[in-house]
Amino acid sequence: MSTTALRDRPRPTIVLVGHGMVGQRFLEALAEHGTTATHRVVVLCEEPRPAYDRVQLTSYFAGRTPDELSLSDPEFIAANGIELHLGDPAERIDRAARTVTARSGLTVGYDVLVLATGSYPFVPPVPGRDAEGCFVYRTIDDLFAIEAYARSRAATGAVVGGGLLGLEAAGALDGLGLATHIVEFAPRLMPVQVDAGGGAALLRTVEDMGLTVHTGTGTQEVVTGPDGAVTGMKLSDGSELAVDMVVFSAGVRPRDQLARDCGLTVGERGGIAVDERCRTVTDPRVFAIGECAQAADGRVYGLVAPGYEQATAAAAAIASAERASFTGADLSTKLKLLGVDVASFGDAHGTTEDCLDVVYSDSRAGLYKKLVVARDGTLLGGILVGDAEAYGTLRALTGSVPPVSPESLVLPAGADAGARLGPSALPDEAIICSCHNVDKGTIRAAVTEHGCPGVPEVSKCTRAGTGCGSCTKVLGQLVTAELEASGVEVDKGLCGCFAQTREELYEIVLALRVTSYRDLLDRYGREGTRGGDGCDVCKPAVGSIIASLAPAIGASGYVLDGEQAALQDTNDHFLANLQKNGSYSVVPRIPGGEIAPEKLIVIGEIARDFGLYTKITGGQRIDMFGARVEQLPLIWARLVDAGFESGHAYGKSLRTVKSCVGQTWCRYGVQDSVRMAIDLELRYRGLRSPHKLKSAVSGCARECAEARSKDFGVIATAGGWNLYVGGNGGATPRHADLLAQDLSDAELVRLIDRFLMFYIRTADRLERTSAWLERIPGGLDHVRDVVVRDSLGICAELETLMAAHVGAYRDEWAQTVGDPEKLARFVSFVNAPGTPDPVVAFVPERDQIKPDLPLLAIGTRPADVLEGTAQR
Repeated sequence: MSTTALRDRPRPTIVLVGHGMVGQRFLEALAEHGTTATHRVVVLCEEPRPAYDRVQLTSYFAGRTPDELSLSDPEFIAANGIELHLGDPAERIDRAARTVTARSGLTVGYDVLVLATGSYPFVPPVPGRDAEGCFVYRTIDDLFAIEAYARSRAATGAVVGGGLLGLEAAGALDGLGLATHIVEFAPRLMPVQVDAGGGAALLRTVEDMGLTVHTGTGTQEVVTGPDGAVTGMKLSDGSELAVDMVVFSAGVRPRDQLARDCGLTVGERGGIAVDERCRTVTDPRVFAIGECAQAADGRVYGLVAPGYEQATAAAAAIASAERASFTGADLSTKLKLLGVDVASFGDAHGTTEDCLDVVYSDSRAGLYKKLVVARDGTLLGGILVGDAEAYGTLRALTGSVPPVSPESLVLPAGADAGARLGPSALPDEAIICSCHNVDKGTIRAAVTEHGCPGVPEVSKCTRAGTGCGSCTKVLGQLVTAELEASGVEVDKGLCGCFAQTREELYEIVLALRVTSYRDLLDRYGREGTRGGDGCDVCKPAVGSIIASLAPAIGASGYVLDGEQAALQDTNDHFLANLQKNGSYSVVPRIPGGEIAPEKLIVIGEIARDFGLYTKITGGQRIDMFGARVEQLPLIWARLVDAGFESGHAYGKSLRTVKSCVGQTWCRYGVQDSVRMAIDLELRYRGLRSPHKLKSAVSGCARECAEARSKDFGVIATAGGWNLYVGGNGGATPRHADLLAQDLSDAELVRLIDRFLMFYIRTADRLERTSAWLERIPGGLDHVRDVVVRDSLGICAELETLMAAHVGAYRDEWAQTVGDPEKLARFVSFVNAPGTPDPVVAFVPERDQIKPDLPLLAIGTRPADVLEGTAQR
């Protein structure tokens, strides 16, 4: 054993125990104060890798590698002379001798000791909790183990705990292909962050994803088989679950055993007791930060933002700098769990005396928004489920009286909510980035005083946006607004190749009849890009513009023709949707959702003959999954022979026009919604646009086709048709706005023609109609002026462009099947055309097929799999 006596060394020594997110922030704060230049800094880290982003841990299952999760730059460690010992945790502290001994036997003397040991997962003391197939969800190594077991030995999994990390763990199991149960002892999911209403909205959304939720019950026992592996669970309500693996994610506890063993004071419920400067109340030479510390207000904080504040306060105290302190923190959180936005801020549960609630709830859309306000109008807090777009603004306004009514802050866009608030309405002292406690004034100063020309520079200067990322959108809006207010020209070009916006490029292509991407780049690209190959941003964007204008400018509208083929992304390149295992899905068009029995039989026969997985989609058509790339033309040929055509499920174009059965069958229907849906779908099929387009036609005001959640929706009235525009479902729901009412058939079609072509003309790349309608100056009123009242005098041109599209439409599948040259592209390997991709394989499930996940892992992620195996 070697002992380093720091009193014999010229520089004082700081020992940091733990190198997680908070530990890394502490090191950065030391460096900012210049302390790393005057002190020896030694870090003892338990894990085999340096600090990584534990907030984004689940992104590993979406393909993000451990290296990409890393927060520690080796150059930073080396430049600051930090001695980082990986895989060598501290095991003993001798406060009298002022030494720390690591597992390896290394003993390091210290002048200052900082404990950042974090927390450990709480595992309920139930029988069977240590069985094979039981895991916790805390580290990258935990994820390796879960992934390996799920792919080799499990088909059904259960997560114990329905909080933040529990839902992330459930999402991971679901993503690994397991049937997934969530068991939560509280009466609702995320009981700390959301109330009963928010929990109900979250529950509905989670269950709609196919996960099974058990609330108000606990785990009584983990059942095992003869081999000692998990076979089931017994719950406290008497029910039993047949599961193959269990992931415990039922909260965390402070890792304070080192502190206990050396006599430091800990809280009654755990946590090393510290003062407002994060110095332990027992020993002034020892600090504690992060989840292992009980702060001066008596609380243990389990979020990263308070941990960062504690790290900053401790580093300032050690550097004898300004008197930074930590006496409590904002517990606001914004996360995307299972694809659902969930946020809470301030007094989310309304504990303030005499407060009032303002609530908006839409259970069908999975939306729940609640604001807690005082009687004088002060915003106290809130809960957002399903749509947390306004989180950054609302959190920053907490504690003040917003300049608009509370109702306008919770009603969805398009619901006549009145004035909307943006970041410009926030005071300078409003906190924008809670992770690093950066206010609006600091961000503005970074632009005006420090000359930061964009978001990356502002983030580097202030650290805003480098934590959880929830403030990124507001940060971008603030920086842009400040630059424009300073008279700086903000580059709004499409990409690094073009200084023009998408709208400007559209006008160039239309006015000058540019039919080639290469020609456009060579003539109008930025200096240095002309004559080049372009980029992945502008190529598909320009390809879409040329395709949407093809008949009018004399170009080919066939996306696989000539240069156009090279501009397409993967889906358009093969006229089908790429799936996770490299196979493709095939979706024939079924206009209005109406289909004859003979055509149903054809789809069934094709799916059977090619061994495809079939599913009825939300757009009232049938999706066939599992086609190999070389099978696509064979499938299309049979579909085309039976009278089908491409449903364009792969393209940024019209997808479907849903319908109810209308007055033909329904006793409430007042118009023939099926006929109108078919007419509209056949008119706009193949129309390329900045983003996908969805539509629906409802035969009466009961709205069974959900037309108000579509890009353009039609609802029948006794006097004709009402047209709604700018709706959206998905992750950011929006009710469509009424554009015109009581229209005849001809009037309806004419206005839709104009609306769609105006959107295609003026929208940004990948901008849905909902976002476009909110962004475009003047919003709905301006759009109504243009397409209804012809205020710009362009309606005749818009109608002509649409007529050209309708007249020139050709089915892409039929064109491809009839062209031997185009068929040559549909192979897995160009140098071995007859060889199928060995990774594309399937296993049976519920009388159909699903991707073979273990084979997929071997075939597509060898680096991750090998790394995980080596670490276990």
